[in-house]
Amino acid sequence: MAKPYNQVVLFGDSLFQQSSAVQDGFSFQGALQDHCIRYLDVVNRGFSGWNTKNALEYLPQIFLPPSPSNPKIEYLLVLLGANDACLPVPTNTQGVPIDQYKDNLTKILNHDCIKAHNPKILLVTPPPIDEIRITELDLAAGHAQAVRQAVVSASFSETARKVAAEIPGIVLIDLQKAILDKAVSLTTDFDAGGPPLGYPEGKRGALEQLLPDGLHMSGEAYKVFFDIVKPHIGPFPEGQTVFPEWRVLNPGTL
Repeated sequence: MAKPYNQVVLFGDSLFQQSSAVQDGFSFQGALQDHCIRYLDVVNRGFSGWNTKNALEYLPQIFLPPSPSNPKIEYLLVLLGANDACLPVPTNTQGVPIDQYKDNLTKILNHDCIKAHNPKILLVTPPPIDEIRITELDLAAGHAQAVRQAVVSASFSETARKVAAEIPGIVLIDLQKAILDKAVSLTTDFDAGGPPLGYPEGKRGALEQLLPDGLHMSGEAYKVFFDIVKPHIGPFPEGQTVFPEWRVLNPGTL
């Protein structure tokens, strides 16, 4: 019987789907796989456009039960909410009320299909948005207004923090804070007493390079994400790779 590698699973929306791409010379999924190489497989289950309602509906088809021939999920990263936070406008139906978002997220994290694996769960807050850029693109695409607002997105990130605090054992990965902190550090004329970056009454600042379309992350932003995730994956026991090291197979070789 083939010996499976256990898994790190990335479960979410386009922010995970696009994490496999190489942008600015960096790939989040590639870097994470390199970190886990010989111990775990990194499996991407990011689905562009999905919200928590979609994720909860299809979850039983995505997470198979562990078995001798089926990999166990050792780590589960969940990143959902960017689409839930869409406004209830006639030209977009992705939005989910924030109380339903909280309920869906809680059900996902406590789902029997996930609990069967007993993984270490890392719950990621949705990153910030650049409403200034999003407004430009949404109006150009034919929407009567911006589909997303920075203040609403921030409230969904705060809800994810609350869910992480309410469920024992959940590790919070505060991507919203990490991206905003990075943006502030790169914005030389940032006014701490003024509006937050990306808010319509303020300026884009370094969010322009971190969130090029106002929503999705650049390679530089994914590097920020990787740096806050890496400490929570591992450490891996030396000499206990899934398959033996070559010096074990070839003793006496220098």
